[in-house]
Parts: sequence; structure tokens; C-alpha cells
Amino acid sequence: MAVVGGTAPISTTPSSSTGEVVEYAQWRSRLLWYLTTCTGLGALVMLWMVLFYAGTDATQGHVQRIFYIHISAYSGGSVVFFVTVLAGVMYLITRNLKWDRLAVSSVEVGLPLMTVCLVTGAAWARPIWNTWWTADPRLNGMAVMWLLYAAYLTLRGAVENPDRRARFAAVYGILAFISVVYVFLIPRVRTDTMHPVVIGPSVSNPAAEGGFEVRVEDRMGATMGVAMIWWCTAALVLLWHRVRLENLAERVRAFKARLTN
Repeated sequence: MAVVGGTAPISTTPSSSTGEVVEYAQWRSRLLWYLTTCTGLGALVMLWMVLFYAGTDATQGHVQRIFYIHISAYSGGSVVFFVTVLAGVMYLITRNLKWDRLAVSSVEVGLPLMTVCLVTGAAWARPIWNTWWTADPRLNGMAVMWLLYAAYLTLRGAVENPDRRARFAAVYGILAFISVVYVFLIPRVRTDTMHPVVIGPSVSNPAAEGGFEVRVEDRMGATMGVAMIWWCTAALVLLWHRVRLENLAERVRAFKARLTN
């Protein structure tokens, strides 16, 4: 068993159903610990900027601050959902189950982030649009996207054969990302949506209710940038932890399979 980076491993987990073992080098675990610590401290900086540093929107007031979380959570979820696409492609090419574990881990991290996006969006819409939810193309598209990725997890639970499950999930995860792109493009190409384009003016619908231009006010732009960087970084750190947990779960499943055979 090779040791990565020439340092002693601190834990082992199987990388496939064949019993192949992955060894974690100490530098990787240290790096993950440092990133986790920095992410925790960064959350305090990000929240301080959202609550106190960014200017108050003249039209929406303090409720506009929800957008820093709303948009950034979507960004973080989109990043890990794109990882699902990459992992699915790599599994179809290599048939290595480590990519399948990465794919399911990224969906399990991305779905809660998209839930944060949905909940904060509804909280913002209530005082601005006077409703928690409306039949808006952007909102309906977001709900469909959330359901598609929830169905991804349901699909995995319905297929028992590991190779078949990984193959179906890989194709599904690649196709499901179309919904992420669709949600991103809706307010930029359709005129029948109330949802504003937060970063940049809405060319197709400049009268969208609740819009604000982050480039006009430097503090707003800086806060949005920091928030998006933090949420994307936090998503990747959470994904790293989730992959390790999935590797451990696979080790337990392999051990139970040996006991029952």
C-alpha cells in the first residue's frame, strides 16, 4: 500500500468494493483541519460584513441583507453539484467506485445548501413581494431543481446492485445539472419573472421587483464577494469531510459483507 506524500497515514478506508485501501497522509488531514478552522473563522467575518459592514439598501432596507446568504448559498450548492457532474463523468470513464462516492457526497452537501437558498428566498419575498411563494418561473425552476436532486438520492436507494446504481446515478447527476444552469439563466433571458438579477442589471426585465446593483456601492460588492467565496469554500470543505465519512461507511459495509459471507 503506497503512502501519499511520503508521510505516515493516519487512517485507511477502502476505495472500491474490491477491498482496495486508501491511506490518508498526515498532511492531508492537517490541511483539512486548517481549512475547517479557517472556514469557521471566516463565517464570523462574513456574517459581520453582512450585518454591519454592507450598506443598507435605500428601497428594501435591512431585508436586502438576506440576499448575501441567498445568492451565496446557491453559488456553493452549484459548485458541489458541478462536482457531481465531474465525478459522474469520471465514473463512466473509469468505473472506479471512488468517483461514485464523491458524486453522492457532493449531492448530499449541495442539497442542504440549496435548501438554505429556498428558505432565505422565501423569507426575502414575504416583505418585498408580499408573499412567501408565487408561480414565478425562477421560483418554480428552483423547486424543480431541488426535487431532482432529492430524487437522485431516492434513485440510489432503489437500486441494490452497486455498479448499476453508480452507473444510473452518474448519468442522472450529469443530466440534473441542466436544472442548475436553467435556474441561473431564467432572470437573464425571460421577461415574465419578478426575480431580479442581483449581480449586474437585468437586461431582459429591468423592472424586476427587488433588484439592486452591487457594483454601485463598494461595500455591497465586497460583502457579496466575500460571502460567495465563503459559501463556496465551506461547500468544498464540507464535501471533503463527507467523502471521508462515505469512505468510512463503505469500509463498514465491506466488513459486514465479509462477516455474512
